[in-house]
Amino acid sequence: MSVTTTSNTTTAAPSAGPVPSTAQPAEPDQDFEALAKRVDDAITALAGLEDGPRAVAEEVKSAIEAVHRAGLTTMVRRMRADDAARPVLFDLVDDPAVHLLLSLHGIIRPDPVTHANQVLVQVRPQLQSHGGDVTLVRIEDGTAFVRLEGACNGCSMSSVTLRNLVESALTETVPSVTGIEVLPNEPSPTLIPLEALRIGPDPATDGWVSAGPAADVGDGELAARSLTSPSGKPAEVIVVNIGQRLAAYRNECAHEGLPLDNAVLDTSNGTLICPWHGFCYDAGSGECLSAPGAQLEQLPMRIDRGEIWVRVQT
Repeated sequence: MSVTTTSNTTTAAPSAGPVPSTAQPAEPDQDFEALAKRVDDAITALAGLEDGPRAVAEEVKSAIEAVHRAGLTTMVRRMRADDAARPVLFDLVDDPAVHLLLSLHGIIRPDPVTHANQVLVQVRPQLQSHGGDVTLVRIEDGTAFVRLEGACNGCSMSSVTLRNLVESALTETVPSVTGIEVLPNEPSPTLIPLEALRIGPDPATDGWVSAGPAADVGDGELAARSLTSPSGKPAEVIVVNIGQRLAAYRNECAHEGLPLDNAVLDTSNGTLICPWHGFCYDAGSGECLSAPGAQLEQLPMRIDRGEIWVRVQT
């Protein structure tokens, strides 16, 4: 985009031709680091200008940024409203340069759950040094629902101190979190250990179908399986592996029923993100963190002699 400015003066010296430019020519193939360095170098040079020239340069910078922000906001808004363009938008946001550009203009903001989990990573070593730990369950209406484990879950003064550490870290660092609520510890029925109990000698009689070797689904991986129930009914399934513990779900997002084959499985946050509209799920429970109350359909699953069995028909 070129920006043309006009002067308010009534007289001007005639132009002798194009003005030579000392600016770097555009290099569309520059990588992200090179582009970021150019920005840093330009800002450093700007700070070294005298007051008058610096004020003019900063105004030009501000005006161009305003134009970019308005144009980018329009493009993002229209792509989000278009069913065909929305997947492309979510794909673009994953690009580091695009993500940085949209973040600089305040068009996208960090996902609260991802941000909160990043904060908890920083405080977790201190919790673990006292024999405790914390798990973020969800964020709803400004409240972060967490489970405290080990020493953190007791009633001693030290556990109160550790709870306060979690609360202050989240409320002071994550803008959307205004408080925390500690949930009681409960076993999660959705994560099935690899050493789970074996099934009976004839699994087909109870609707169990083989989903292949457990070794084929590595830690931190998601695998889609097209299965057929004993009655001949097809069943599309996904199997996720978090810390060598497996969970099986219908291959359907709870939002619009679209497949989750290419969902992003984030092992650090324990989340599963739909590639279509960005809905975020707890990979262990199937609970939707973007729209509380929604849920992936969990399927019973067992491991027998190293083979995954999923119950697709009861």
